[in-house]
Amino acid sequence: MNAAEYLAHEMFGREDLDDIRFAIKSFERRTSGEIVVSFNKSSAGQPYKTARRIFAKNSLHRTAERNATLIVLFPDEKKFAVIGDEGIHTKVPQNFWDEVVAEMATQFQKGKMAEGLIGGINRLGEVLAQYFPHREDDKNELGDEIRFGDDSESKE
Repeated sequence: MNAAEYLAHEMFGREDLDDIRFAIKSFERRTSGEIVVSFNKSSAGQPYKTARRIFAKNSLHRTAERNATLIVLFPDEKKFAVIGDEGIHTKVPQNFWDEVVAEMATQFQKGKMAEGLIGGINRLGEVLAQYFPHREDDKNELGDEIRFGDDSESKE
């Protein structure tokens, strides 16, 4: 277990992590879009810059419709970022992303970590299902497992 995975288990616990996985899998059955959740140790105070680096390093932009989303959490810093690929940005305005982040932050500030993260997954999933519905030939391009590690190279 690496440091990021340890922090995730401290913050959420096994049952919450199972609920998070279930939320990801549930929405990915309704959409060709991809939702990736990653826990990382440090963003060096720059969560969005680090999230973009993780997105690129893990080739999340290589989905057929450019419709991957990444929610990355930095538990040590109490920071997080939510980003999406260009296919999604052509469909939804910036205020959608701002609303998702604000809703998650509100829950996190109340100490409702699992509710905040699952709420974010649900909002992303609803939009992905609306604009990128599941197709018969759909492939799970990025997997459904939560990723752990500073570069998201470690998967559970």
